[in-house]
Formats: sequence, C-alpha cells, structure tokens
Amino acid sequence: MKLWIPDRVYFESLALEYPLGRKIYDFCQKKNIEILKTTSHNQVRGIPGENEKSKFANAKKTLVVGTKKSLKLEVCKPSANFQFSLMTNCPGNCEYCYLFSTQGKRPYVRVYVNTNDLFETIEKYIEKRLPKITVFEAASTGDPLAVEHITGTLKKTIEFFAAQDKGRLRVVTKFANVDSILNAAHNRHTRFRFSINSNYVINNFEHNTDNLEKRLSAAEKIGKANYPLGFIIAPIIRHDNWKKEYKDLFENLHSHINFAKNETISFELIQHRFTSNAKKVILERFPNTKLEMDENIRKKKYGKYGRVKYIYQKEEAKEIKEYIINLIENYFPNGKVEYFT
Repeated sequence: MKLWIPDRVYFESLALEYPLGRKIYDFCQKKNIEILKTTSHNQVRGIPGENEKSKFANAKKTLVVGTKKSLKLEVCKPSANFQFSLMTNCPGNCEYCYLFSTQGKRPYVRVYVNTNDLFETIEKYIEKRLPKITVFEAASTGDPLAVEHITGTLKKTIEFFAAQDKGRLRVVTKFANVDSILNAAHNRHTRFRFSINSNYVINNFEHNTDNLEKRLSAAEKIGKANYPLGFIIAPIIRHDNWKKEYKDLFENLHSHINFAKNETISFELIQHRFTSNAKKVILERFPNTKLEMDENIRKKKYGKYGRVKYIYQKEEAKEIKEYIINLIENYFPNGKVEYFT
C-alpha cells in the first residue's frame, strides 16, 4: 500500500509556531497539497460530500494540524497504565472501528505538534508512580505509524522513552512503513505490536490498511531490530471457516518470526463487539457491510458510565478464547497472553 497522503490539510492558528508545524507545512507545499487555515479543528469547514458515506470518505483524506490542548492522561486498561495521543483518528477505514463511538462527525485525521509539552507531562506521570515502572499506550486514539512519514513523531517518542528508566511505551499499528524507526535508539523500552487478523476480516473490513503479508514482514523487521514484539488479534470474528483461517494466520505468523524463539511475544485478544451508536454510524458509512451486528443474538456487556456493548454469548466467547490460546501455545510456547476481552 502507498503511504497515505491527504488531499487537504488544515492548520490551526498556533500550529505554525512549532517546528513540527512548519515541517508539515513545508511537506504539504512540496507535495502540492491544498493548505487551509482554521482557528480550531472544531471549526473545520469545506470538506466535500453529499451524504454521510461520501463525507466520511473525504474526511479520511483530510489532515488537521494543531496542538493538544488537554494534557491530562487517561487510564488505559488493560494494555497500559495511561494513554496519550500523538494523533487522533486514522487514515485506515476499518468498518468495525471502535473510534466511531467517539469521533462523532469529525473522522478527519489530526496530528499534534506540541510534543515537548506532552513529554513533560509524561515525565510527571512517571515521577508520581516511582519507583514503579509506568507503561504508556500511544495508539489508543489513532495509528501514529500511518502518518510517521509526515510527522516523524513516533521515532521521536520512541527515543524519548529509551531515556526513561521507569517509563515504557506501547504502540500498535495496521501499517508496514517501519523502515524509518528501525534504527531508533529504543533501548527495548518500546513494545511494538501489530494488529493482525484472518484474511477474511482484513479483506472485508480493514480498508486502506496494509495487507496481512506486509504487516507480518514489517513485524519481522521490527523483531530483528530488537524491539520487544507483540500482536493484537482484534476483533476476533466468528465468520465462516473462522477456525481454519485463524490457524492459517498463526502458521503464517510463525514463519515470519520463528527467529524470536527466546523472546516473550505478547498477545492481546479482543472479541468482536459493537455499541448501538457505533452500529448506527457503521450502517450510515458502510450500508453494504457484512459485519454481523444483531443485538438479539449477542450478550450485553456494561462498560464505563453504563455504556452497553454487545459481545458474543458466553459459550461462543469461551470457544474463541480456548481455540486462539491453544494456537498461541502450539506455535509460540514462550508467548504471553496478556488478556482476552
């Protein structure tokens, strides 16, 4: 897949006061990308589209460059202690995306240029928890690797964490453009995870992302660059022939990273779920989706603030968990399942 290049870029008024903002501005000029100004991302106007589907598609080709106003970090269970944002939203176009519940009518990609402010905040959070190690997730609200060729902030963040004795970074991606971070001084303080899935799920639902083979090749490069390595299988979907396809997935994965026999490779397992609000948005943006979203055959799960998610029934979820964990144990005896949810 080609690197993502936006059709239009909006700059918030403060963005050009930062070196990174000026760097992105120069990038846009060289690429002849339309440059627009806005006082705030909330005031972005002029993204074309005659209906929800076309507006969404054009928003996914729109970048907003600004500053991160709130530097308060949210708890990020079960993957880390806290999460922070180098960006919000993602150039990928996954039909099941959990961000649909939070991005509202603003699915455009946003990047933040005040990274030093963010690093100062992270240092304070680390200090508060001393002598414990504090783990931070960098990809809860977007996929920073997808825009790394524009920003360079992921490499900068990796090298920042390399110098933190009690800080650790976790990042996850569905993209493969890892070459620029292979020589980063990471000090093994960043666990790089790849979101992978069956070919059925990737081919039907994960649009504008790199295919499985490219992700696995990128994971091989990352592992050989001595990063701690992990994989997220999400969402695990009970589609036709799902057991064979997930077995094929692990066979393929093993062929790429069998060099890491003595490494503890992490696995995070997430069954497919949806909310009523997300379902509504999905059907507006993907009216022909093949996603199964029938509340009548799902189990309700109550989350934060009483929000209801629809997950698989108990026995179905149990079968998924046992089957996938058995595959991990067979192919990766040193693998560590961090959670199943």
